[in-house]
Amino acid sequence: MGLDRSVTDSDVSGPGLALAGYLERFPAERIQVFGETEMNYLGTLGKAEAEARLEALFAHQVPAAIVTKGQPVPEYFLARASAHGVPIFRSAATTRKVYRRLKPFLERALAPSTTMHGSLADVYGVGMLLTGPSGIGKSECVLDLVERGHRLVADDMVLVSRAGNDVLIGRGAELQGHHMEIRGIGIVDVQALFGIRAIRQQKRIEVVVQLEAWDDRKQYDRTGLDRAHTDILGVELPLLTIPLNPGKNITVIAEVIAMDHLLRYAGVDSAARLNARLLDAMRPVREYLEQDVE
Repeated sequence: MGLDRSVTDSDVSGPGLALAGYLERFPAERIQVFGETEMNYLGTLGKAEAEARLEALFAHQVPAAIVTKGQPVPEYFLARASAHGVPIFRSAATTRKVYRRLKPFLERALAPSTTMHGSLADVYGVGMLLTGPSGIGKSECVLDLVERGHRLVADDMVLVSRAGNDVLIGRGAELQGHHMEIRGIGIVDVQALFGIRAIRQQKRIEVVVQLEAWDDRKQYDRTGLDRAHTDILGVELPLLTIPLNPGKNITVIAEVIAMDHLLRYAGVDSAARLNARLLDAMRPVREYLEQDVE
């Protein structure tokens, strides 16, 4: 009974104050953990009083309750939970261990997630998500990166989930594994071809590279001073648009993007440094022109 209830909050709570009768700020949407302290407290109350406290608690329709350390659960406890359809679980683990294991699991299971069309690779330790229309060359670029010693995370379909406030984790579909579709060849198994070092199961996404066909009518960023950004699940990531034309070595460009990202993370902005040097070199001319009032 109650096993079909939904858990919507990744936090886990102990019902201490609720058992004492204070229910004004009771987090009813969380799983409730009954440790030794809570169960011993119930034992100090009379059966009628303990039933009344549990009745008030379970009436808030909590998703589930867990009794830790393998403690015995009184019949009146089970009866009050059953009356409101609240499932009761018992664990032999300590209360601390239940919290430590359950909370990370719920955070992963309830994390905001989405599916994106693209290829994800680990390039010099940077999680690079390549996006773009079908047939633009995303898979071929990642395959070339793998051949150069980098690692494939996912191809074609990337499962993205948010961990915490600003971390995006990408992984591939379990059934697909680390297979890739290369037009003209078919399906290839990257792990079988290149070995275990050529893949990884998941990776934080740190930069998005949009591949598109070259368009003479479009203006592309040539300085890197004003970086574009994109939003995925509420997390802002740097976005670089790379126009493709025949002969362009996108693999080397991808490596440079990764290395430049690492430099920026370390506080070295090459474009900003060059811009500052140019402005310094132009200062005498600018001052001269400002003083020329003729």
